Amino acid sequence: MTEFRSGFVCLVGRPNTGKSTLTNALVGSKVAITSNRPQTTRHTIRGIVHREDFQIVLVDTPGLHRPRTLLGKRLNDLVRDTYGEVDVIGLCIPADEPIGPGDRWIYEQIRAVAPRTTLVVVVTKIDKVPKDRVAAQLMAVNELVGEHAAAIVPVSAATGEQMDILIGVLADQMEPGPAFYPDGELTDEPEEVLMAELIREAALEGVRDELPHSLAVVIDEVTPREGRTEEQGELIDVHAILYVERDSQKGIVIGRGGARLKQVGTTARRQIEKLLGTKVYLDLRVKVAKNWQQDPKLLGRLGF
Repeated sequence: MTEFRSGFVCLVGRPNTGKSTLTNALVGSKVAITSNRPQTTRHTIRGIVHREDFQIVLVDTPGLHRPRTLLGKRLNDLVRDTYGEVDVIGLCIPADEPIGPGDRWIYEQIRAVAPRTTLVVVVTKIDKVPKDRVAAQLMAVNELVGEHAAAIVPVSAATGEQMDILIGVLADQMEPGPAFYPDGELTDEPEEVLMAELIREAALEGVRDELPHSLAVVIDEVTPREGRTEEQGELIDVHAILYVERDSQKGIVIGRGGARLKQVGTTARRQIEKLLGTKVYLDLRVKVAKNWQQDPKLLGRLGF
């Protein structure tokens, strides 16, 4: 009988390289929020890949970037702390963009901060380009990382191509050890954190670029609705506050006549109902917290 293996994998890469989509595809469930704008992941969300003979715990960090705000610096510190505590770093480089200074900078950071941690390079989004472009990107990645990578694996999280191979490669790097989480758990993030992330994802969808960093969501209260009959079924009241930095941003989130906020509520409520497995009443309020990204007190209150 093969020995059970377990360990932690941290997916890194510059913003927008497909880390969250990859996490969701590996776990087979939506645990990390995906957005087509950089820097949407704020928390270290762990996704858990269970198999009969191994368990891989995925740690999804914010994208490493050159920080411009106190929030940015805290996010970078969080990433660096994570690097030293995992068994494998999965460096994500997309197949559909040439390797740039951002990729090189992150690779240098990994080499400097965690030279002994096993490195696996994941070439993402191979469904976006023809085979010869994928081959060229694999050559370029090989030139960048040389013998420092244990493996270079091209995948498509969107189509599932090569995902089994990637899981196998990651499992091979794990040490023999017990499962960290019971079978069936997909993430160890508290449900409130996931709810806040789902609301944030819905609020970021399709809005202009000034919003991503300026939006924080805090779950104010979660209570089961009392006095429901058996026929009515369970209903959970979720009250959340969306914090922005300026009045103009508040207008963007709410939209004309409240239409946008209503749409955000509908989208997020569906996702939260899936997460909780029960009907949800979602109440959203938008507040302005001036320059919260630069204010240590406010950052603490908002969970950073």
